[in-house]
Amino acid sequence: MQHTPIQFKGSCFTFFVLYLLSNEVNIVKTAIQKQIQKLPNLYTHASVVLNVSLLSEKIDWISMKQAILSTGLYIVGVIECKNNMLKKMIIQSGLPVFSKNNNYFFKKEKNTNIQHSSVKMLQFMNKTLIVNTPIRSGQTIYAKDRDLIVTSHVNSGAELISDGNIHIYGIMRGRVLAGANGDTSRQIFCTNFFSELISIAGEYWLKDNIPLHYFGKMVNIFFNNGLLQIKLID
Repeated sequence: MQHTPIQFKGSCFTFFVLYLLSNEVNIVKTAIQKQIQKLPNLYTHASVVLNVSLLSEKIDWISMKQAILSTGLYIVGVIECKNNMLKKMIIQSGLPVFSKNNNYFFKKEKNTNIQHSSVKMLQFMNKTLIVNTPIRSGQTIYAKDRDLIVTSHVNSGAELISDGNIHIYGIMRGRVLAGANGDTSRQIFCTNFFSELISIAGEYWLKDNIPLHYFGKMVNIFFNNGLLQIKLID
């Protein structure tokens, strides 16, 4: 029986959406680098779809593309291209331009202050991710745009990342990062706290920065008045 060397199959993938809000190549590149430095485990070598709805044909597109790639990001394609001249430049650069008829589903931006930054990363919203098995050292669990619930123990050297809230109903000895997409309203809840690192929206504390009386206790970690805070849960 002859076997075909390839197959086309439908599937669904979730990518970061990188909103380009400035025509200035260096400004955008610097903003991306800062974003990656905040959460390197999340954004390093991430695959992104570029939203260019606010860009004009005056942009040096080739330089912009090269600048984005130089940060280590991988460009999957482009969406929301409303300018025909820009669309032509993008296609000539070798990138696909996805139309609204393509089967890609992205969360709509509700932030009215989007014009005040150079880039914005968003993702598709999914249901809560629940993990019922122990998380081993060196293992990373990432819940994209959803809450993460772990009902078992998290070993030292393991890592939990979520764009939403994180709940750990076991001993937490690894690193835990909530609000990874920049949402400061997200929180961390842990029944037996021994974390090596805690973070919300890029703000973090290492183990050495956390008072000892919180360890081994049930805690709530949250962001308030621009500061990362921790409190005991009675």
